[in-house]
Amino acid sequence: MKAARASWWLLAFSAVAAHVAAFDPVTTSVVIGVGGLLSRAIYNYLHESCDPKWVAFNATGLEADLGNKLFGQHLASHIIAKAVSGFVNNPNPKKPLVLSFHGWTGTGKNFASALIAENIYKEGTDSNFVHVFTSELHFPHAREMDTYKTQLQQWIKGNVSSCAQSMFIFDEMDKMHPGLIDSIKPYLDYYDKVDGVSYRKAIFIFLSNAGGESIVQTALDFWNAGRSREEIELKDVETSLALSVFNNRGSGLWHTSLIDKNLVDFFVPFLPLEYKHVVQCAMAAMSAQGLEPDAGVADKVARDLIYFPKSERVFSVKGCKTIDSKWEYYT
Repeated sequence: MKAARASWWLLAFSAVAAHVAAFDPVTTSVVIGVGGLLSRAIYNYLHESCDPKWVAFNATGLEADLGNKLFGQHLASHIIAKAVSGFVNNPNPKKPLVLSFHGWTGTGKNFASALIAENIYKEGTDSNFVHVFTSELHFPHAREMDTYKTQLQQWIKGNVSSCAQSMFIFDEMDKMHPGLIDSIKPYLDYYDKVDGVSYRKAIFIFLSNAGGESIVQTALDFWNAGRSREEIELKDVETSLALSVFNNRGSGLWHTSLIDKNLVDFFVPFLPLEYKHVVQCAMAAMSAQGLEPDAGVADKVARDLIYFPKSERVFSVKGCKTIDSKWEYYT
């Protein structure tokens, strides 16, 4: 890495020197200019900035990652790939992209958000332009609602002002105090600018367990009818999911104007995972540790999880939530 950076510095210096060679005679001001140009070039190379070197969408990579790494979520993968690609490739979007991910724990909502970030930002979720809010951590006290609203507005405004292509992820929306998220409604609406700032190129993602029961019921209905889960389409779950979330009194999206005003572009359902998907998760966990995946170990991990309905053991209650911490126990 050091050698690569040293080589880049030499190239940068050569480029700047060639540029300065056009000036004759060489004056003190030009020499100072060389230092300034070189300093900026080196700084931009080493420090993340909101330019194509650091923020560049990889549509092919996102589609491949969703298809190969997000197990059991054919519907969510398709919606996310199309929604993100259509938005990022649009040079003049009319509003920010707003996605709301729903499903039981362990079905891949956080993981899918990370895949989006990794295929837009060079630094992935570690990027200075990816911001994650967790309800119980960042907004724990109902009595501080007014303060939270002001802080959230200022935080989002400041970050979008710094980089229009910012991403904001709100985790545990089902635990957020109702009404808080409505404070940022103007930023998600069809406005050219709000107080001089355009939010049209930003991405907002909400993650929630709310609506999970509605999604599970649809999956059960298909299973009871002998139909494949791959036959489930967005139209089979979208309406019931949106209504379930809107009317969930304990959710941060309860009676929110974001839903009432149709500002959520897609309600993305994450289906409950089956035994075969848990096996895939265990194999992937081993591979992530640099080990040769062991099908026997993965099978043991999957068999010991709790499934429902109890008699048929079709869907994993916790999805792949505990796989990373469990598979080593069986080796």
